[in-house]
Amino acid sequence: MSGADPRVRAVLKLAPVIPVFTPDDVDDAVQVAQALFRGGLPVIEVTLRTPRAMDAIRAMVEAVPDAVVGAGTVLTPAQMEAARAAGARFAVSPGATPTLYAAARDADLPYLPGVATGSELILGLEHGLDTFKFFPAVQAGGAPLLAAWHGPFADVRFCPTGGISAQTAAQFLHLPNVLCVGGSWLTTAALLQTRDWGAIERLAREASVLAG
Repeated sequence: MSGADPRVRAVLKLAPVIPVFTPDDVDDAVQVAQALFRGGLPVIEVTLRTPRAMDAIRAMVEAVPDAVVGAGTVLTPAQMEAARAAGARFAVSPGATPTLYAAARDADLPYLPGVATGSELILGLEHGLDTFKFFPAVQAGGAPLLAAWHGPFADVRFCPTGGISAQTAAQFLHLPNVLCVGGSWLTTAALLQTRDWGAIERLAREASVLAG
C-alpha cells in the first residue's frame, strides 16, 4: 500500500521480539526498560492495563531515551492521545475500529492494529495500513493461518502476539510475512515480583538472536 506509514515497519524491524510489559510500579518499569535495552531489545510495548501505565511510559522514555517505547492495549481515542502525550513512539491495539484508525491519524502516532480475521485485515488495508498485530496469535490459528494469509495478502506484514514463547517464536519468525513477534515471557509476574532484572536482561539477550 503506497499510503502506508513506513514508521511502523521501521520499528518492527529493530528486533525479532517486542517484549509486552504490564507495569505495576513506575520505578520497576524503568529497571525493566534498562534491562531489556541492555539485552538488545530496544522496542517495548507497555500495556495500558494498570493505573500506572502512562506514568511508566513517561518514566521509561525519560530514563532510556534510545529505547522505542510504545503503548499497548489502546482501546479509545483518549488513550491514543494520552499515549502520544506520554512520549509513546507507537500504539498497539488488540483489535481496531474506524474510530481508532482515525484517532491514530489525528495523533500522528505509528499504529499497529490487531487483526484476527481476513475481514479485519481488509478493513485495515482500506484505512491505508499494511502492517498488523496478529492477536491472539496462537489461539486465532497460529503460524499456519499466517502462512495461508501470505497468498492473498502477499504485501502485508505481521507482528504475531499472544501465547508465543521463546520455544515457539521461531516457527513464526521463519515466515516470510512476519517481521517480529510480541512476547510476555520476558517480563513475567514472577520475574517482576522478585525484581530479577538480571534474568530479564538474559532473556532479552536470548530473544534478540531468535531470528538468527
